[in-house]
Amino acid sequence: GFAPSARRHSARYLQRALGHAPTLAERYRHLHTFASTVLDRVYFVRGALHEFDLQVSGTDLIDATLAEGRGAFLLGAHIGSFEALHAAGESRPGMRVAMVMYPDNARLIHGVLQSVAPQFKLGIIPIGRPGSTLAVRDWLDDGGLAGLLGDRFLPGDPARTRSVALPFLGAMARFSDGPLRLAQLLRRRVIFMVGLYRGGRRYDVRFEALADFRERVDDAALRERLVQQALQAYVAQLEALVHEAPYNWFNFHDFWKD
Repeated sequence: GFAPSARRHSARYLQRALGHAPTLAERYRHLHTFASTVLDRVYFVRGALHEFDLQVSGTDLIDATLAEGRGAFLLGAHIGSFEALHAAGESRPGMRVAMVMYPDNARLIHGVLQSVAPQFKLGIIPIGRPGSTLAVRDWLDDGGLAGLLGDRFLPGDPARTRSVALPFLGAMARFSDGPLRLAQLLRRRVIFMVGLYRGGRRYDVRFEALADFRERVDDAALRERLVQQALQAYVAQLEALVHEAPYNWFNFHDFWKD
């Protein structure tokens, strides 16, 4: 079962996303969608891809990025299934993704996935410790893709990372510009990623260009403006997805600080 607080936050979110007080059926559908993706995760990490109908778009962008050999950031959110994205990557030769996350989260997630698929290895680059940025840079330099989820506010180096309030589904919510600042610091492109659950065994996996920080920019004010434009584009992308697939939103906490 779901914690009462998660059910409450789900109902509040649905009110914003659907534009009306959610019915019991709508509330159930939200939790059921989440539970379905959690269950499917087991099959994905065990490599049972033949059981799924994966529609993948934007692979030309991924292929061009891999051919370039400089790596890139994949920026996602707690929407849909990250494992579906991972599974889509299995069919692309040379596509290696490591998730950039805090060590505690990494241990938790890895422990759960390995309990169902002992041979499964999720590439993880721990952040929040000395040398983290260099580890990310080395992974990218080797042609790897670095995955980040940008819809949770991460405490970071306050001089480098800020939380920015932006309108989202009709009210202000806080987003971290840290992932984009990291991409700018390391001069890489940023690709938006999402794996939407479409019911049954169907997933819609998408990769879309979000920002390109590969060119060196010396003007500090322009650098700042480019980061903020990219963050606004990211939030607009999230909002569009939520309207398209409202039951795929898996932030079951007080996102708007109600």
